[in-house]
Amino acid sequence: MALFDGRELVAILCGNLTEEIAWRSSTPSMECDLTSMNRSIGFSRLRARTVLAVAALCVLLSGLVGMLTSDRLIAGGMYPASAESVRAEEDLGASFAAGTPDVILLVQPRDGKQSVRAPAVVSAGQDLSRTARHVAPVHYVSSFWDGDPALRARDGRSAAIVMKFRGDEEEVHKAVERLLPEVLGTHGPVTVTAAGSAVVEDALQEQSHRDLVRAELLTAPLVLLLLIMVFRSLLAALLPVLVGVLAVTATTALLGALTLVTPVTVFALNISTALGFGLAVDYSLFMVTRFRSELDAGADTGPALRTTMATAGRTVAYSAAAVSLSLAALLVFPTMFLRTMAYGGIIVTSLSALAALGVLPAALGLLGRRLQTGTGPRARGGNGWIKKSTDRLWSSSARLVRRAPALVAVAVTALLLALAYPFPSVSFGFPDDRALPADTAVRAASDRLREDFPQLQLPQIAVVLPGAVGGRGASADIDDYARALSRLPGVRQVEAATGSYTRADRQPSVPLTRRVYTSGSDTWLNVMLSGGRPDGDAALRSLDAVRAVPAPVSPLIGGRAALLHDTRSALADCLPTAVVWVAVAMFVLLFAFTGSVLLPLKALLLTGLSMTAALGAMVFIFQDGHLQGLVGSFTPIGTTDIMMPIMVIAVAFGLSMDYEVFLLSALRESYAVLGDNSAAIEAAVRRTAPLITSAAALIIVVFLGQASSPIVPLKIVGVGLVVTILLDVTVIRILLAPALMHLAGRANWWAPAPLARLHARYGLSEA
Repeated sequence: MALFDGRELVAILCGNLTEEIAWRSSTPSMECDLTSMNRSIGFSRLRARTVLAVAALCVLLSGLVGMLTSDRLIAGGMYPASAESVRAEEDLGASFAAGTPDVILLVQPRDGKQSVRAPAVVSAGQDLSRTARHVAPVHYVSSFWDGDPALRARDGRSAAIVMKFRGDEEEVHKAVERLLPEVLGTHGPVTVTAAGSAVVEDALQEQSHRDLVRAELLTAPLVLLLLIMVFRSLLAALLPVLVGVLAVTATTALLGALTLVTPVTVFALNISTALGFGLAVDYSLFMVTRFRSELDAGADTGPALRTTMATAGRTVAYSAAAVSLSLAALLVFPTMFLRTMAYGGIIVTSLSALAALGVLPAALGLLGRRLQTGTGPRARGGNGWIKKSTDRLWSSSARLVRRAPALVAVAVTALLLALAYPFPSVSFGFPDDRALPADTAVRAASDRLREDFPQLQLPQIAVVLPGAVGGRGASADIDDYARALSRLPGVRQVEAATGSYTRADRQPSVPLTRRVYTSGSDTWLNVMLSGGRPDGDAALRSLDAVRAVPAPVSPLIGGRAALLHDTRSALADCLPTAVVWVAVAMFVLLFAFTGSVLLPLKALLLTGLSMTAALGAMVFIFQDGHLQGLVGSFTPIGTTDIMMPIMVIAVAFGLSMDYEVFLLSALRESYAVLGDNSAAIEAAVRRTAPLITSAAALIIVVFLGQASSPIVPLKIVGVGLVVTILLDVTVIRILLAPALMHLAGRANWWAPAPLARLHARYGLSEA
């Protein structure tokens, strides 16, 4: 029994549409006269037009719903919700009116000679503080004019107002959206700009929306132009574009619906749009190319469509399953960012396949011989213009690999290992305001904050001690603990309810400080470090030292370094599960596809090698700051965004399996015809290389739209995927994979007897 049959799939997806087109447009039975045959064909065309009309209606409705999606998405979602550091930040805000501020307003007198102590400036600053308190519920609002000297710039020409809002990330985002229009700009004698983590996230969201529109306007005409060059026909070129539009608009609408049950990161829309359009174009390209080659070989519309669905359609279904299973690995990670990326990716991949297998056949059946090239090659699998222009190159490379497979394998492996060399030096961190373009208002305000308020930039570690106050000897225990913390290397000062500590020397705290650091039976200590980045290596070492000091009660440790530590740990804990999931899922899928044990293992090994090479390139470019002239200007901060490599690996792994499936499909067909392993490999490479490189060129153009973004996270994704795809379709699929298959010989098709019997009964069959 076959697991998959092209005709059955289309019957399910299209209500037997393709069956009707395929069978009724072919030779009729002896009992049917010409009139009844024409009536049958007319009915089939009516069903096809109905499917296309429904698809057009779906695009229209999805477009209307999708217009509301972008406003519902948020930036953020980087931290595991159950992390100790997240709970510490919540306790700091709710119990002590403390914690990392969401918004920092920089207030500067319009008259450069005026002091922040001038009566008019004081009045304006106090008015701004009152506005902030009334916009949304807050944990605290503090300013220089409320008596905090740390909120005055060192040159005395500006001051700051800091605030922390109540609620989760979505509620904070809404509060910031209400606040900024009220406070930014000129207010009497002062000018106000904004910085802070929540403001940066709001700016990232707005910029990502603009980049999405810009990327679509930039890449859509280029993709259409490439498709016209590939097909030499505007009509054929429009089919993949229409399938892509259907998949992307429906995904946008579904992401908007998803926001009703869970927060969704704004980057899910950007990446899903690029991925969906690329996959839809890829899938349609393979389908249309196979259909046209069958027509060019002399087949009628019905048989050509049946063959297309049984070969290219089957391959598309397996490819979509591979991409979806790879993206599903993101669901094991405990962060909203990666989970919603998985939701968006799986949705758009599924819709791309459904559109290619359900809607595209209707268009192919209706258009029929109008899609025939007329001048294209008659051989099955021909690719017209691309095959003609590149046939000599692919034939030469295929012969080279066949003659010297060991040499090719060693050379290509050495190249990939060289690209991977920078990866062991990776240092993961969170993006900050420097992920934004240098000319944005938020970036400028953040730069001023770093320059004028160095006291606010000192890294801090918050230690919350629940229930530590009230017992006998509690003050002495807290005093001893604070003294011990103040002795640690890299610690500048420790503030606690019992006083201020520097190198174990204590100075009494003022009454206000005592009230801030104690709430009921709970207390907390503020460990201020000597310098460096709040989440840099020095801060992480100090965090480890703080955790090693015995505390009076079990502490909750917060701060940016603690958030990074907990996030790293959570991702590292889940990574083995994700890797095992992908490896097992891909092995089972490829075994069902090939009946071989060695071919799936080879595919996993090579894909892992190409992923490592791509990660090395990402570290070299974005962490070390190289090749800015090639990828565009950005500000390197010495770390690699902790989320983006995981997402790039998941997407790239799925795309890599996508091309692997297409190569193996051609190999199976060639091997079935030729019966010789080496000849089949060479024939499969010559046949698929033009098509795979065409598809890769199209999807690279799509991701170049992301790579051109001035936002560093989107740039990382775009560049990472472009590098991965380039490596995959050149040195991996065209050189290294065929070389290893030549070396393996007939062992490529080996499987233990029990697995061979299992595949014979349940595996993929075209019959």
